[in-house]
Amino acid sequence: MNDRPFSDVEEMNERLIENYNRMVGARDTVYILGDLTARIGRERASEIIARLKGKKTLVRGNHDGKYDASLFEEICDYKRIRYQHCKIILMHYVLQEWDGDNRFSIHLHGHIHSRGPYNQVNLEKGIRKYDVGVDANQFLPVSLDELVERFKNAPFIEKADRHCYDKAEL
Repeated sequence: MNDRPFSDVEEMNERLIENYNRMVGARDTVYILGDLTARIGRERASEIIARLKGKKTLVRGNHDGKYDASLFEEICDYKRIRYQHCKIILMHYVLQEWDGDNRFSIHLHGHIHSRGPYNQVNLEKGIRKYDVGVDANQFLPVSLDELVERFKNAPFIEKADRHCYDKAEL
């Protein structure tokens, strides 16, 4: 998928698990924004998920199947959190508008497997949404500290002006 630079799925899985566990500690809270696995059975998915450190919340994506719920703190379709006085909206899918988008809130999403300029273009245009997927982030998890800092001094466009930016342009 997405022309990833791995010789096969097993190499990809091992690299993703290694990258994740290098950055995440056992007591860290992790929000996984969907498509955690694709096209594998529940047993194999559970083996992979069990190897991932941290207290995991899954915000389901379109490729997620039924997982062993005991491997997660929570499984949901949408999540709103506060972090460093910032409202953060978590959903697998990209939202055009979200709760608090006319104030300092950030929408984190997956789904689109973006590469290249997507996140930077959003930042430059004052659109406070970010693709946290591995394809957009050198196959690494992204910390909330890093994301809040990224958007802290970013330009901001009013909601009324946002309608002119569509996915094709980003």
